[in-house]
Amino acid sequence: MAPEQPLLSMSGITKSFPGVRALDGVDLDVQAGEVHCLLGQNGAGKSTLIKVLAGAHQPDTGRLRWRGEDVTLRSPIAAMRLGIATIYQELDLVEHLSVAENVHLGHEPTTAGFVVRGKAAKESTAALLGRLGHPEVDPARLVGELSAAQQQIVSMARALSHDVRLIVMDEPSAALDPDEVDNLFRIVGDLTAAGVAVVYISHRLEEIRRIGDRVTVLKDGRAVANGLPAKTTPTREVVALMTGRNVEYVFPDRPVSPPPGDPVLEVRGLTRQGEFEPLDLDVRPGEIVGLAGLVGSGRSEILETVYGARKPTSGQVLVEGRALKPGSVRAAVRAGLGLAPEERKAQALLMLESVTRNVSVSSMSRFSRGGWIDRGAELGAARAATRELSLRPDNPSVPVRTLSGGNQQKAVLARWLLRGCKVLLLDEPTRGVDVGARAELYAVIRRLADEGLAVLLVSSEVPEVLGLADRVLVLREGRVVHTAPARELDEHRVLDLVMEGSPAS
Repeated sequence: MAPEQPLLSMSGITKSFPGVRALDGVDLDVQAGEVHCLLGQNGAGKSTLIKVLAGAHQPDTGRLRWRGEDVTLRSPIAAMRLGIATIYQELDLVEHLSVAENVHLGHEPTTAGFVVRGKAAKESTAALLGRLGHPEVDPARLVGELSAAQQQIVSMARALSHDVRLIVMDEPSAALDPDEVDNLFRIVGDLTAAGVAVVYISHRLEEIRRIGDRVTVLKDGRAVANGLPAKTTPTREVVALMTGRNVEYVFPDRPVSPPPGDPVLEVRGLTRQGEFEPLDLDVRPGEIVGLAGLVGSGRSEILETVYGARKPTSGQVLVEGRALKPGSVRAAVRAGLGLAPEERKAQALLMLESVTRNVSVSSMSRFSRGGWIDRGAELGAARAATRELSLRPDNPSVPVRTLSGGNQQKAVLARWLLRGCKVLLLDEPTRGVDVGARAELYAVIRRLADEGLAVLLVSSEVPEVLGLADRVLVLREGRVVHTAPARELDEHRVLDLVMEGSPAS
């Protein structure tokens, strides 16, 4: 029997940018009704390939066939008309428009040739949100008021508002809690059962095994493996293909006993009404304390309140025994706190500026001489900080936007290293970071703690919290339900706690 004709076939795709060959003869075949996973480290070519598929980039050479016919995708609109929708990791929603307006943006409902606004758009949007398992999202609400998980659902609703035959999902689970991931996989299962193909990109290899049918691996702009069986290909083989070396999934060794000394960070009765209940915690120099919980449990809100970005309803934050002014980032930074936020591109990095400026921005007074900036001193200090973290490339003059996700995160850490911070607050430190770079970041975080830094860590990945932290506070609905050394917990126990809750201990 002849093999089934692919829904999509990309053959010999090349794409170069000034000084960079991003794609070097890539092949990709996708069958109707399958989940085809696309893997590779940051910089492997995944983003460029899906932008070619989305019509956002034109390939230099190569051939695209759609349902057996040669096609040229000259624009995203051309791709969408064929039935190809792309949901990017950096969601392209318009925050000041409503959910319904975002879902139908560019193809508003019409009657007799006239655009129909209001009721028709809201009704069709509500039906799509119900199909996605989120009828509680109000079609009239502004997108900028939604959580990251809800915005992800709106992007999916927008894709489904077209007659799609193939959906590209770029890191769709990055901002979702376990329940939301289960819902996402249910949606994907419904789509593929109806014959829709899904190209799924994720750094979470356990997801690939759970949801994928076949895997294509990119490395340095080339496909080093095509169509591997997702469920039976050993993880070590996939990692070796992605990185060119074997990567052990082992977190750095942690101290056998708690570090000595008084807490450098003390949180006493801290609360924000409607977000989290009164919280007490201590972090000692050399200790990593993890906050585990679902999206909406108050994890990020706690970090931002400790940092002064949110003003508490009550309670105190103390550094080395001295109380900080509530709701003051300036006071927190002066006292020695540094924050690496979840959305580093939007909240931490100056994407058009150099690595040097991103690293030095919180320490500019060190380089000011009579109102002028000593550029040589600034560059030298930034170079020393980035080399300590093995940031690549070893050139702090390059724009930070050109770095991979892992190296952008290192730039944020280098900023606080240069500042000489005493407490490092980490919110989703490896979000959007590839497998090889994760191992490096884990080693960096552990080393900084071993050198005396106090670390307060938030991650939606329970294994990451348990692997990095010395001690874990489990949160549920804004309340601490359990506290224990990390070595006394496992993933199942934590998930039971965040789902069911128990008396605080």
